[in-house]
Amino acid sequence: MGEVTLCKPISDNQLKKIDKRLTELGFEILDDKNKKLFERAKAILIKKVQTDEIEEYFSLGDYLPKKINKEYTQLSRLFSEVEGITLEQFFILQKIEKVKEWSAYDELILSEISYRLGYSSVAGLSAQLKKVTGLTPSQFKTLGMKHRKSIDNV
Repeated sequence: MGEVTLCKPISDNQLKKIDKRLTELGFEILDDKNKKLFERAKAILIKKVQTDEIEEYFSLGDYLPKKINKEYTQLSRLFSEVEGITLEQFFILQKIEKVKEWSAYDELILSEISYRLGYSSVAGLSAQLKKVTGLTPSQFKTLGMKHRKSIDNV
């Protein structure tokens, strides 16, 4: 994963040859359409966590393709290449930041947070919080905002 800056413009034919060779090596050129698609997927996931209630059996594989009209495998591959983590990992990180926000401000109790973010149980939420942050919900609550990140830095 890297970036190339060309000293002079290249022809469409040259770009196709480069793209073909990179594809053979397992890479691809991210053009402006792909960047826009990536940013759109990211914004949709952030909005889902920030404004919607997430159903218990919520599926990114069903949700994102409906919102973006692209195959999930294409979105997933693009996201991993650009962000370095999977769509699922990004979504989990967004949910954990929301847990931190609600916990720090005492807006909701843990069972309400668990329900609103689509966890099947408080134990499931607690386990994921511990896995991602290294802290239990009660430890996090005690430490407060110190462990929060801005949405752009998740």
